[in-house]
Amino acid sequence: MSTLLEPLARLVEAGGIVLVMVAMVAMALFSLALERGLYWRFTHRRARRELIERWTSRSEHISWSALTLREVWTRELMARLRRPLPWLKLLVALCPLLGLLGTVTGMIQVFDSLALTEVGQARAMADGVARATLPTLTGMAIAVVGLLFTTRLEQVIRREDQRLHDRMARAVEANHA
Repeated sequence: MSTLLEPLARLVEAGGIVLVMVAMVAMALFSLALERGLYWRFTHRRARRELIERWTSRSEHISWSALTLREVWTRELMARLRRPLPWLKLLVALCPLLGLLGTVTGMIQVFDSLALTEVGQARAMADGVARATLPTLTGMAIAVVGLLFTTRLEQVIRREDQRLHDRMARAVEANHA
């Protein structure tokens, strides 16, 4: 059992408990990202196909009520795709802040240890500063990757919204042709 917990113990030793919190936020962030990828691949495509089939099976497509219904259906489908975006953005914003918290708490420990020893040991101070900045580095790296994913997901959602409207219009034209 101790061999399983050894990496966690080294992580806490290297960056403190805040680094563990950053790691937990990273796991939540990447779990949501994986979930969105799986949702896109398996669930959303099927739901999009069913929506287009439901729209084309209608007998009337031109009236105001039909167009409003189409808009409601597409917004509902796109809302399901957008659902985790606020959480992803929150987790991305939280990573560097937690990293900064780790740096501040680490620097407090460095200064406390320097005050207790009353000897200016440059090596010990450099080691403490390196440990203190590790959470910020980790938080920033995770935030950058999360930001890249979130930005890409927003682009995919915008493109999918436009494509969905186009596909529904083409499906109706193909049925009437």
